[in-house]
Amino acid sequence: MYQTDSAGHGLGALLRFGTEQLRASPEAAADAARDAAQLLAAALEVPRSTLLAFPERTAPAAARERFLDWIARRRRGEPVAYLLGRRGFWTLELEVGPAVLVPRPETELLVERALALECPAAARVLDLGTGSGALALALARERAGWRISASDASEAALAVARRNATRLGLERVQWLAGDWFEPVAGRRFDLVLSNPPYVDAGDPVLERAPLCFEPRGALTPGPDGLAALAHLGRTAPDHLEPGGWLLLEHGATQGPALAELLVARGFRHVRSRRDLAGHERVTEAQWPPVEPPHP
Repeated sequence: MYQTDSAGHGLGALLRFGTEQLRASPEAAADAARDAAQLLAAALEVPRSTLLAFPERTAPAAARERFLDWIARRRRGEPVAYLLGRRGFWTLELEVGPAVLVPRPETELLVERALALECPAAARVLDLGTGSGALALALARERAGWRISASDASEAALAVARRNATRLGLERVQWLAGDWFEPVAGRRFDLVLSNPPYVDAGDPVLERAPLCFEPRGALTPGPDGLAALAHLGRTAPDHLEPGGWLLLEHGATQGPALAELLVARGFRHVRSRRDLAGHERVTEAQWPPVEPPHP
């Protein structure tokens, strides 16, 4: 596969070049060395340790061209996950692409909280706006007895989710096409969770990398960033069993407004949970259980 480099174009030189190119880009400087190493290893289809162990070796021409193309695209801010077509989430490796959001580490907090709640062994669970299927598949991996459904308005996103389910051997998840609760009319669940769009449409962050590469409809509900969250808070009780839980990811400053809305709607035990950066990121709320009759 390799030849010995005698002209300064070995793996070590390629890695240095890629790192320098990314460091020179405001869109890619933050993780330049890590991203360059990940991209070069992926282009060569070898572990990253190979780059350090054999810096003098020369990459095949096709792998070198692939790496240089990825570096040019990464310089413009395109997410590494889109370049490689995959992203780690929870204990899974997921296929991702421009049809779905890149799963973020902070979204794993939704999985953590779902697993921490008291739910039946055969709980009925609904993931709204599933995208790549990250949440539904993570829960399916952790809870074999849960009956999990996942919906999305995007057929392209559902195609990605289904491929992930097949590759991971988690095909028992039910995938449903439609907007929010539309595909589950008349059904009730023990747990509903969602990472809905919650960025104001006018926020300039949407025009910058990496968000400018991701599906806009999965990022913003329009001028009011709370619109989707408020809609789910208002409509979820029609689809929750008594004592059922609602879990919603939201922006770092949206927790108080969402909690107020949920309390007004009649939810109990409304709490916001912080992510690893210390930001309020997930709000959980319980629909009241049926009270026993007074004697």
